[in-house]
Amino acid sequence: MSLLSRLRQVLSTTRITHHLHQRHNFSASSILSPNSTTPLTSKEKSRAALSLLKTEQNPHKILEICRAASLTPESHIDRIAFSVAVSKLSTGNHFDAIRQLLEEELKSRPDLKTERFASHAIVLYGQANMLHQAMETFKEMEQMGIHRSVKSLNALLFACLLAKDYKELNRVFLEFPKVYSIEPNLETYNTVVKAFSESGSTSSGYSVLAEMERKSTKPNATTFGNLLAGFYMEEKFEDVGKVLKLMEKHGVQPGIGTYNVRIRSLCKLKKSSEAKALLDGMLSRGMKPNSDTYCHLIHGFSKEGNLEEAKKLFKTMVNRGCKPDTNCYYTLVYFLCQGGDFETALSISKESMEKGWVPNFGTMKSLVEGLLGISKVEEARELIKQIKEKFTRNLDAWDEIEAKIEASLPQ
Repeated sequence: MSLLSRLRQVLSTTRITHHLHQRHNFSASSILSPNSTTPLTSKEKSRAALSLLKTEQNPHKILEICRAASLTPESHIDRIAFSVAVSKLSTGNHFDAIRQLLEEELKSRPDLKTERFASHAIVLYGQANMLHQAMETFKEMEQMGIHRSVKSLNALLFACLLAKDYKELNRVFLEFPKVYSIEPNLETYNTVVKAFSESGSTSSGYSVLAEMERKSTKPNATTFGNLLAGFYMEEKFEDVGKVLKLMEKHGVQPGIGTYNVRIRSLCKLKKSSEAKALLDGMLSRGMKPNSDTYCHLIHGFSKEGNLEEAKKLFKTMVNRGCKPDTNCYYTLVYFLCQGGDFETALSISKESMEKGWVPNFGTMKSLVEGLLGISKVEEARELIKQIKEKFTRNLDAWDEIEAKIEASLPQ
């Protein structure tokens, strides 16, 4: 890093620190809920922080919000808040602010001097693609009086996975257990197998299975699911068969998760008909598919242009009591518009909006234009009205589209 770049970083950190010191006298409630006159409970602080973080872009304010809420990894909502904060800071290239958020909290708050928080910080560094800081945090744990175990080793491996640094992940796996006297566990091995699968080296997973056997660590459905996903991605179908036989050998029954991995993988390869055959096989065995099963198939058939099959599957899914997620609705509406089936797209988009989910602006604009193209002017108007009532984003753009519609109609 150049001297000028380093100087800029130092100045940025100094500004953030100075700003926070200036605001130190503000109470948590005044930051998290300015209109509240009563102190907030811990849960209320967390909810307010998460809500504010979702829209905040200013790095100073992001740090203020996190500190005001006294976030802790013990709480699920706080872990989400940490992740959102780091994601926002990372997107804005405010890496010094991320260091402040994680390092200063780790060193200054006694309640956070735990392996759990250190592990969480390591994972968040991976999320921000700051692997050097993740590594330093792991190495400095003992100096901070924090016990290091397989939990923090697994966090470091997962950080490498998030940063997609598979070479570093392999080095950590091979060296760190010996250097730090940590015995790998099932989660360790599963993360390594997933890394091999993601990086196109799935066959290396066989050596991990061999080591697991030597160490008497029994593989589970996740282990084999990672192998299956990798071999499908590499189109090594013989190995898919080998993995299924290995599952039998190890006494691991293919459950819904295994079938979903296979169905998703086949759909990605544009082999949705083969994936549908797996669904039929599941049903004949009395297994109950879930929402993910159907969503993978709907996505697959839609991408292949078989919208009739996608629509049938959507209907079957709902009739069987499986609830489509946002991605399922958005995918189907998008591809129906692409295929010119605007009436079905309208029906499904309305259903989605009733649940508070609106497909992106481009998709909805395409739907409105499609409805106008088939002379469904009132339907297009009504749709825009519903979008504007429910969602405040892109209001100006929708006003423009409305004006164009009115201007194009005969007077």
